[in-house]
Amino acid sequence: MSDRDGNSFLWFLAGLGIGALAGVLYAPRSGSETREAIRSRAEEGRDYVRERARQAREQAGEWVDRGKDVLTQQKEQFRSAYEAGRQAYQEATTTEGGAKNL
Repeated sequence: MSDRDGNSFLWFLAGLGIGALAGVLYAPRSGSETREAIRSRAEEGRDYVRERARQAREQAGEWVDRGKDVLTQQKEQFRSAYEAGRQAYQEATTTEGGAKNL
């Protein structure tokens, strides 16, 4: 989802919340019933935000772990390539040195 789509979705959710709040405020209920309904909706919203934050933390942790794994693999590949190059250089210089002495 692009930033624009995400931003539009957030504005949609904000409008939805404002519309729900306005509907609750203008509903034919007593003040205590209306306050309880608002409190209930606010708690639901808070719980939703907490859950989404928890999910985001978990996903970020997974991304960090994957990044560490990729970095470890890259380091191992670099080490292997370095060792192979060093060994090939040593073999080439050893072979050349022996051939010159003949």
